[in-house]
Amino acid sequence: MNKVLIVEDETIVALEIKKVLEKLDFTVTDMATGYDSALKSVKDNKPDIILMDIDLRDDKDGIDVAKQIQKTSNIPIIYTTAYSDEKTLNRAIETNPVTYLIKPFKRDELKSNILLGIYKSKNPTVPQIDKSLMRLGHDYYFDKENDKLYYKDMFIKLGLKERQLLRILIRANGSIVTFEDLEYKIWHNHTISASTLRTLIYRLRSKLHYDLIETVSNVGCRITINE
Repeated sequence: MNKVLIVEDETIVALEIKKVLEKLDFTVTDMATGYDSALKSVKDNKPDIILMDIDLRDDKDGIDVAKQIQKTSNIPIIYTTAYSDEKTLNRAIETNPVTYLIKPFKRDELKSNILLGIYKSKNPTVPQIDKSLMRLGHDYYFDKENDKLYYKDMFIKLGLKERQLLRILIRANGSIVTFEDLEYKIWHNHTISASTLRTLIYRLRSKLHYDLIETVSNVGCRITINE
């Protein structure tokens, strides 16, 4: 059974996540509340994946914990947070997480990302891939006909807007797509908050290799296709 470590300083939230994970047939190894307890739990319990709250009430946040863990281990990490400011997103990206979940998140979304993270860590070799797929780089492939993203031979589930964003960037063929164009093409004339597009880009970026999508500050972003 797959083992999950929860790093969350809100006891009620941690217990609720634990309850959900156990219903999904995952084993929760521990519920750590900060930097020191998380590092100790990783050493003692050797989880398969870590569900890491970024916003810990500690001298060091979840990203600091992740960076320290990655010095000695390649355990995949899923970040959870109620916030999505650009500075935090950029720091999180540097640790190449499985994904970044904005609270409150859906149960199916949590399950699929945990399974993806564990699969990535346990399948380092590259299987044979259908040559008709578009190669994005770093073992990621996109099926343009069926609008599907794969890591090696594993299907990666994308949300509707994540698929829209990926299609737009792929069609731009390496050119920068401005944030204004992305807002219009995805939301049309609907008004969105400043963080909505930023969070969408991060969510897609975290499901790919972290450097496949390049963001140009205050301008836009692009994806370089490596066919």
